[in-house]
Amino acid sequence: MSFGTIRAFGAPFGLLVLSLIVAFPAPAGAIDKEQRQLMADVRMLQEQNQQLQNILGSIVEAIKSVNTRIDDQARVTGKAMADQKLTIDNLTGTVPEIREKLDDNNVRLGSLNQEVEALRQGLQQLNARPLVSDATTSETGAGGTTGGNDNGALPAAAPPPVAGLGTSPQKLYDEAYADYVLAQWDLAIAGFEAVIKYFPRSERAADAQAYIGHSYFQGGKNDKAVDAYDLAIRTYPGAPALPEAYYKKGVALRALKRPDEARVAFEYVVKNYPESSAASLAKQGLAQLGPPAAAAPPARKN
Repeated sequence: MSFGTIRAFGAPFGLLVLSLIVAFPAPAGAIDKEQRQLMADVRMLQEQNQQLQNILGSIVEAIKSVNTRIDDQARVTGKAMADQKLTIDNLTGTVPEIREKLDDNNVRLGSLNQEVEALRQGLQQLNARPLVSDATTSETGAGGTTGGNDNGALPAAAPPPVAGLGTSPQKLYDEAYADYVLAQWDLAIAGFEAVIKYFPRSERAADAQAYIGHSYFQGGKNDKAVDAYDLAIRTYPGAPALPEAYYKKGVALRALKRPDEARVAFEYVVKNYPESSAASLAKQGLAQLGPPAAAAPPARKN
């Protein structure tokens, strides 16, 4: 009932209505039941809120754990990548060294193959050399002819031994070469020096001087090898041993960090001995040295 209706019936009617409302209030049991229901709903909401907070806390902890594992994995991955980069950098720096050592080993193997082949040919020549019997030598006549030679010519003989030495240049060279093949570098050098000392004009003198350089080279004494090769080049121009001497001189100079001088030696072999095996190796040496450094421009004059 609205207040307009109460006003329409007048003040007495309004007082009657008010007295009825005061006389008959709402039952107390209905109010108490609503309050209990509201309190139950509040407790349920509080419990649900607590459950949601617990779930949210679990989710936050799970996210923290995942982030921690991601950070740990990132650190491990970063360390592994750094280690891999360091390894790659080390390998990158080591590859030129390995390549240079392989080239040097190839050079030495090539030299050993040549030396083994020369030794094999020398043994074949020794086996094929005819022996002169004592009976033939004893038949030498007063005129210097042998009984078994109708032309009266003496048979070819090796250079005579030096007085007091009891050997020939070939024998002395073979003994030194045997030491060289056995990697007895000091003994080989001493033997080759003996060949030059006692037989300076023999055909083996140039080879002996070149092999002195080879012995120093194989023994890792590159500075002495260069000096020995220079002596062979100066003393025995045109000797068959010079192409290899020039090439190994270049290799020794490269090992001594003297690339410009090494380039000169390699280019000399390629230009003057183009058909030799040393020329092929010298081309490889030039390729490893790379292009020559550009010369600095001349200073301008004021």
